[in-house]
Amino acid sequence: MDSIDRKALEYHSAFPSGKIAVKPTKPTDTQEDLSLAYTPGVAAPVMAIADNPDAVYDYTAKGNLVAVISNGTAILGLGNKGAAAAKPVMEGKALLFKILGGVDAFDIEVDATDIDRFVETVKNIAPSFGGINLEDIKAPECFEIERRLVEELDIPVMHDDQHGTAIITSAALLNALEIAGKKPGDIRMVINGAGAAAIACAELYVKAGVRPENIVMCDSKGVIRNDRTDLNPQKRQFATDRDLHTLKDAIAGADVFAGFSKAGVLGKDMVKTMAERPVIMALANPYPEISYEDAKEARPDALIATGRSDYPNQVNNVIGFPYIFRGALDTRARKINDEMKLAAAHAIAALAKEPVPKSVLKAYRTDRLEFGPDYIIPKALDIRLLETVSTAVAKAAIESGVARKTITDWGDYRKYLKHLIRK
Repeated sequence: MDSIDRKALEYHSAFPSGKIAVKPTKPTDTQEDLSLAYTPGVAAPVMAIADNPDAVYDYTAKGNLVAVISNGTAILGLGNKGAAAAKPVMEGKALLFKILGGVDAFDIEVDATDIDRFVETVKNIAPSFGGINLEDIKAPECFEIERRLVEELDIPVMHDDQHGTAIITSAALLNALEIAGKKPGDIRMVINGAGAAAIACAELYVKAGVRPENIVMCDSKGVIRNDRTDLNPQKRQFATDRDLHTLKDAIAGADVFAGFSKAGVLGKDMVKTMAERPVIMALANPYPEISYEDAKEARPDALIATGRSDYPNQVNNVIGFPYIFRGALDTRARKINDEMKLAAAHAIAALAKEPVPKSVLKAYRTDRLEFGPDYIIPKALDIRLLETVSTAVAKAAIESGVARKTITDWGDYRKYLKHLIRK
């Protein structure tokens, strides 16, 4: 067993086991406190909610509570390991919600791979929560599960593997193209991988300005072409008629490579054929489609992002989901729509251009971080993300008409956000 594995098992098994717990938020010191907390005190809020269902946000924790839900069919890079095995990951996600966004989260592992059973289970427990974060559910089932839950529930639902990744990589893409002196509408892009993350990313890239006819998508069988008969509807929307059959064919002359696949599929010889100042987002984890060193050696002019923390430009969903849900919860949004996703992407991209606080430099043991090829998106421990991204998402929710609660004093809202994670 590796040292890191041993330490991880010790970390998770130290008393009390796991990573999260329940903490009371009201006084419980006296008999009167207990009578208010339970019987007979609970009768008053029960009747208030029965008379006005929206009052549940006023008298319960619903408005700050997210369910992190998985069936364990696509756990990180480990595959289908089952619902119980997903629990350490979902607990970890709940922990990140709390420490980064001040959002309370319960992890829920559903032992159901059938779409109907899974959707019905989530719908039945949805009244408890202000939002639902779907996680580690394999494609193509995840597309239908999310679509149905978004349509049938009146709270925000987001499959983070899809849309969190799309938001973060869109921010990285926009900034990398700006540094490279290119515009989204002019570039040629190759996407390697055609699972949940790749499809969602491609869809958001189009909304961010990339022309769909300039995207070539590849899966394990090669270029996704219109003459293939094995394509699901999600893949077919990105099928091409070009005379391209392999990743090597597609990558020649491309401005951007976005990888959501597996290690080692992008060779140095392929990278050498890309356009001037190429953008390479090699996001397979823990080992990218091409190593950072090989990409730099092949193309010193490339702007490179990976999913790893030991290289510049780490693409990590943690700089998105806590703040996206924060803004959605604070406006009691009915859904997380494209306007909110793009607002988050643009807010993240803009933050990378701001001077970096000393606290962030200290956390990453560096003297300088400045917008450029080695710093295209903010670091995960940048506390400004909470205020910046949550505010942008909340404004987009209100302006796009999905908010049930309007924020009028944005100065007070920013103060509230800073208070949430004050140590």
